[in-house]
Amino acid sequence: MSTVFQQARVALGARLRELRTGVTGRELAARLGWPQSKVSKLETGRQTANAADLTAWAEATGHAEASAELHARLSGLESHTRSWRRQLAGGHRPVQDALSVEYERSTTLRAWEGAMVVGILQTPDYARAIFRAYADLQHSPRDTEAAVRARIQREEILYRPGRTFHIVMWEAALHARVAPAPVMAAQLDRLVGVLGMDTVHLGIVPFASPVRIPPANAFWLYDQRLAITEDWHAELWLDDTDSVATYRRVWDRLAQAAVYGPAAHHLLARARTALDT
Repeated sequence: MSTVFQQARVALGARLRELRTGVTGRELAARLGWPQSKVSKLETGRQTANAADLTAWAEATGHAEASAELHARLSGLESHTRSWRRQLAGGHRPVQDALSVEYERSTTLRAWEGAMVVGILQTPDYARAIFRAYADLQHSPRDTEAAVRARIQREEILYRPGRTFHIVMWEAALHARVAPAPVMAAQLDRLVGVLGMDTVHLGIVPFASPVRIPPANAFWLYDQRLAITEDWHAELWLDDTDSVATYRRVWDRLAQAAVYGPAAHHLLARARTALDT
């Protein structure tokens, strides 16, 4: 969990505790029909409140007018940590649209992906398999076709002058069978074509390559202003200078272990051959 996010959550908890002045935690829990432990966790920053929790808290403590303030604090908190439960409430398409805005705003983009082919280089069938898998995991609305269209439309930005994509993937991403073999084969062929593009520098870290840092979670860097990284429960949007600089150092270390051009082509060909065997 990011330090920025946790600090914001603790500050929100402190504000909730202020509003509870004159009411014991046990009394408030009884009014709300909550376990007393929930009151404690919200006040100490060990649990994140949702909008309904905050409205109920403000009303139960006699401070209904504070509801708007609490919601604003929650919105600021979620500008850094965006839970998948909330983001995917309307499906995957809105998430894709939000990311497209950041692509448009940026000129130099860097990505690290260790588990699957990075989104902007996915074929429609590969993207379809990924969206379906995550919809099953998150129990989110199935707007797969709309999400695929949004992702493929965003790929048009790869062909515009004035932007450069530095993308590094672990060799494992070429072998993870997240889609049927024919879909995987087409996806690998697509990556071979990417190797010749002027706007994309695609590197692959071989299994046997010494790495200066363990390959971990995927992330994108948008210029020097924003890092977006994913976990199973949420996305982190980090725009503070120290966090962005940390992710840039991670990217640099992983990129140093990557191979490019003909050597990357060899790894793609090896993964393609493995599909047949």
